[in-house]
Amino acid sequence: MKVVVIGGTGLIGSKLVGKLGEHGHEAVAAAPNTGVNTLTGEGLAEVLDGAAVVVDVSNSPSFADDPVLEFFRTSTTNLLECAAKAGVGHYVALSVVGTDRMLESGYFRAKSVQERLIRESGQAYSIVHATQFFEFVKTIADISTVDGVVRLPPGLIQPMAAEDVAAGLGHVAIGQPVNGLREIGGPEQFQLPELVRKGLAAKGDPRDVVVDEQATYYGVRLGERTLLPGPDARLGEITFDKWLAQQ
Repeated sequence: MKVVVIGGTGLIGSKLVGKLGEHGHEAVAAAPNTGVNTLTGEGLAEVLDGAAVVVDVSNSPSFADDPVLEFFRTSTTNLLECAAKAGVGHYVALSVVGTDRMLESGYFRAKSVQERLIRESGQAYSIVHATQFFEFVKTIADISTVDGVVRLPPGLIQPMAAEDVAAGLGHVAIGQPVNGLREIGGPEQFQLPELVRKGLAAKGDPRDVVVDEQATYYGVRLGERTLLPGPDARLGEITFDKWLAQQ
């Protein structure tokens, strides 16, 4: 089947395009650098022509409150309209485990708006909630560094490799629409500070990582299980140790 991947040249999208192609599907990478722009609508009608599935893994270039909300609202509205006109049978979107528990963040409020637009569109859909990616452990450390020290709140996290995110998305994309949520996560749980400490040590990064009850995660105050998927989540196979060894 023809599957259009919006954001198909990025970290997750490029891996998803590859996996779908390996399974015999016509996977098309759609992004501004391939002539498809969900904000302006440029190229959408053309790329969606004949598509059975569209998978949106795009992300906002800015995480500031107003721009990120504008991005997800506009791009999702345009994509839904074009998908409906093209007769796309399955609309899939990548979102984040715990989105509804982190609405004090402008980014997660924007993702919540994206999800609501999809749910209320009347189209057959699946929303995939993924846990944090191993690839962003250093980013977490960088945004949490104060005076050279990484300050992180306690709380559990069940991160996964981008490779497993793409595999989970592909499994949903070629299946029947669930008209609801599917969660995917990694095979292991960590305390957030422990994960970051381990990731930095593997890269030879000398920064200290300390537990700080007042610290936030992307501006969000965490509960112990805020970042964890539920018991029905599809779990990836790549452990953090294995991923680190591959870097």
